[in-house]
Amino acid sequence: MARNQKAIAAILLAAGAGSRFGGDKLLHPLEDGVAIAAHAARNLLATTPDVIAVVRWGDFPLYEMLEQEGCQVTMFQGAARGMGASLAHGVKEARGAGGWVVALADMPRIAPATIRAVAAALEEGAQIAAPVCRGERGHPVGFGAALRDELLALDGDQGARAVMERHRNAVKLVECDDPGILFDVDRKSDIAR
Repeated sequence: MARNQKAIAAILLAAGAGSRFGGDKLLHPLEDGVAIAAHAARNLLATTPDVIAVVRWGDFPLYEMLEQEGCQVTMFQGAARGMGASLAHGVKEARGAGGWVVALADMPRIAPATIRAVAAALEEGAQIAAPVCRGERGHPVGFGAALRDELLALDGDQGARAVMERHRNAVKLVECDDPGILFDVDRKSDIAR
């Protein structure tokens, strides 16, 4: 990375209610005893020290756990408005970054090498970068600094889908052999998959 280039920050979206799981999803341990969100945080932290984790207002157990993992944690009062609002809040917290790799805290198995490849695509000038495994696009998704204002304007539960659709011709697909980009935990039964 060039010396004058701003660093890519990571945003970990951890503000969902986890209602389909039955609550406290992100604190639930995987088979190794480590919480789902801690795995997701560790994967990001293996690639960058700049990880902003967005949690629901009042979720002190998750806040404290992610802070202990090394994230800069921010509680967001508007989290109930949806993923788009939480993403905008995370970008606002790291608005000076050279871009953002956006990861979901319920996706604990993404390889750090995949996250690095998405960040590298942004550093090489991609406006949007997303990993692809066996023809299927997954997470995390990277956004270049030129999209800052569009990301800051997000609200509701669509996340950045509208931004990606508006700029679909600018999406750089990053091929990987990482099924973790497709694995998320919505229900307790997903953990056994």
